[in-house]
Amino acid sequence: MNNKKFLVTMNVPPMLEGAVVDCLLTLESELGFSTFPVNAHDHKNQGLSTREQVFGRQRKIRFQMYLSEKGLAELLTHLKNEFSGSGIHYWVMPILENGIL
Repeated sequence: MNNKKFLVTMNVPPMLEGAVVDCLLTLESELGFSTFPVNAHDHKNQGLSTREQVFGRQRKIRFQMYLSEKGLAELLTHLKNEFSGSGIHYWVMPILENGIL
């Protein structure tokens, strides 16, 4: 049995927060997810409002969850089908250790 776990992080435009929450809640994730507001900084000004360009940051909602390898594949397939072209930035990292203290 494969026990590999992965941390998935996504920066989501605020207008998509509810849709992404609904999408994630429909998946059978055994571990849940967390969300929190972040400021994204990027040298590319594509899609930024004038205000965002002046301040050098764009508001995003960060989602984080950790999943099994199978759950990761299912999540990415589902997200790509639902949110293709939406500008959601994601990355995946292996979990070396986790637990509850």
